[in-house]
Amino acid sequence: MDVTVRKAMEDDAAVISGNNIRMAYETEGRVLDADTALKGVLGLFEDESRGFYIVAECKGEIAGQCMITYEWSDWNCGSYWWIQSVYVREDFRRKGIFRKIYEFIAELSVSEGDVCGLRLYVDDDNLNAIEVYGRMGFSRSHYLMFEKGL
Repeated sequence: MDVTVRKAMEDDAAVISGNNIRMAYETEGRVLDADTALKGVLGLFEDESRGFYIVAECKGEIAGQCMITYEWSDWNCGSYWWIQSVYVREDFRRKGIFRKIYEFIAELSVSEGDVCGLRLYVDDDNLNAIEVYGRMGFSRSHYLMFEKGL
């Protein structure tokens, strides 16, 4: 399968947003407001300090995607790249799409020079994702994630 992985462009925003809507419903049963989801995606393109998207194209279609955001580490004098909003369309799953996205991210992070690590979080119940991330070399962190909505 011929797959091209690249940084996303603003022209990809509508597709990325649609995939985010599908992902939220599929993984958490959440229904996202389409206008808010699109504004959220566009917000990343409007301010590069927030991060960027990676997309994988196959047969002229976006088959998969993820978002990279940054966390500055004063301990390491570098940035962690957070892999977020990972989504592979159902008809492209189990075909190595995420592996290609991950390999692109890994190469890009090394070339940047100031990336000290890659991080991601995953729902405890998402056993398929946990297995995939393990195969990519990720392991459970000793940190627990806490959250407080505002």
